[in-house]
Amino acid sequence: MSKVKIKSTTVLAIKHNGKVAIGADGQATMGNHVAKSNVKKIRTFLDGKIVVGFAGSTADAFTLLERFEEKLHAFNGNMKRAAVELTKDWRTDKYLRRLESMMIAANKDEVLIISGTGDVLEPDNDIAAIGSGSVYAQSASMAMKKHAKDLDAKEMVKEGLTIAADMCIYTNHNFIIEEPAQ
Repeated sequence: MSKVKIKSTTVLAIKHNGKVAIGADGQATMGNHVAKSNVKKIRTFLDGKIVVGFAGSTADAFTLLERFEEKLHAFNGNMKRAAVELTKDWRTDKYLRRLESMMIAANKDEVLIISGTGDVLEPDNDIAAIGSGSVYAQSASMAMKKHAKDLDAKEMVKEGLTIAADMCIYTNHNFIIEEPAQ
């Protein structure tokens, strides 16, 4: 079974007022130093209709992203079905189950957290966060959804990531934020 000890990034997705946004910082660390500050941890699939952010080992994440894309094509873009099938493979395949990464996938209607422990979760409050700064980003986002209803999903993601970057040494302020295509 995969021991997922994700640190060194923050990925945040929010569904708010009928819109979805997902973003991540750009910091990659090796041990206790910053190796790169502008890594793109957000990928789009199916002409931008599905956006995925990842945390964890980059090589592991790329392997999983390729498999996820294959599943999306196999199941005609059905994100939830592709995620479930990916996690089945992830848990049972001798090679894949050693991969240490997590993902958040989003389309215009839903947000999913996908892990190697077999989880495909639809988060409470339409807020999903993974990585070392996830608790900060999620807490800030919950407060914004409650008290700053005039912000849109993209603005909330930016503010949530900013607070995480201010608090978490493994998260920087180089954000990439995407909205799934309608």
